[in-house]
Amino acid sequence: MSLFKRKKSRQEKIAVSAITDQDVIAQEAIDQTTFNKDTLNQDTSATTNTTQDKKSDDVLSPLADMPITEHLIELRRHLIKICVAVLIIFLGLVGYSRELYNFLSDPLVAQLPANSTMIATDITSNFMAPIRLTVFVAAFLAMPYILYQIWSFVAPGLYKKEKKIAIPVLLSSIFLFYAGVAFSYFIVLKGVLKFFIMFAPQNVLPMTDIDSYLSFALKLFMVFGLTFEIPVVTLLLILAGIVSIQSLEEKRRYIIVGCFAVAAVVTPPDGVSMLMLAIPMWLLFELGLFLAKILIKEEPSPTLVSTNKE
Repeated sequence: MSLFKRKKSRQEKIAVSAITDQDVIAQEAIDQTTFNKDTLNQDTSATTNTTQDKKSDDVLSPLADMPITEHLIELRRHLIKICVAVLIIFLGLVGYSRELYNFLSDPLVAQLPANSTMIATDITSNFMAPIRLTVFVAAFLAMPYILYQIWSFVAPGLYKKEKKIAIPVLLSSIFLFYAGVAFSYFIVLKGVLKFFIMFAPQNVLPMTDIDSYLSFALKLFMVFGLTFEIPVVTLLLILAGIVSIQSLEEKRRYIIVGCFAVAAVVTPPDGVSMLMLAIPMWLLFELGLFLAKILIKEEPSPTLVSTNKE
């Protein structure tokens, strides 16, 4: 009887262990199924993300497939077109190089004393100065075509939204550069020359070298031409998210001081040219800020929103 009970208890233990093993196997199967589902979901999400990335990269896929050598070849093609355009305009103007220099030197000649004139201290200056001016005028007149070639090279890598912004920026930058050069010739140059000649000592007869005057005038033209691009630069910085309208408004006083500091460095050492550059720089900055307020709608910061709610 006791032997029978022992056998029965052993059988019960074996049965219990078998049931326990079956439960463990079933739990492992459930865990494996859950793991497979999680892995499948991760694979599906990864595939979805990859598909989305491919769709977003499809816009630039032609450029991405191009090797660097083809980019360089394309850039060389545009540079050759720019050089050819400048050369054609130069050849058309080279016959009028002396007339162009006379037009440039008229503001200085009008300020010189009656018995004074411009001089050439180098034997090649009589030839090289008008030629240098003609090259500058050719590049100046070809500026729209130059910017068009730059646009043709960059445009394939831009999105449609960026292209819509870039075209008005391109046109406005051309107009502002021309306006800056015209402002420097018709307004600034006469005032600066009059200031310098007026303060000449009585025993000194002003006789300016033609090369020195050309370098002085071209530097002045470039400074004012680039300065008039401030509205475009301000707008681009805000559109790119580098700065915000609010931060520029808060730092306005420092920007105004910076305008006068830059004008003092890049202009000749006189107060007239510094004021004639610093004041337009400040006004052009205000113009760019005003255009940004009209064209860009900024979302209020979380701090301002919480303050208004309170």
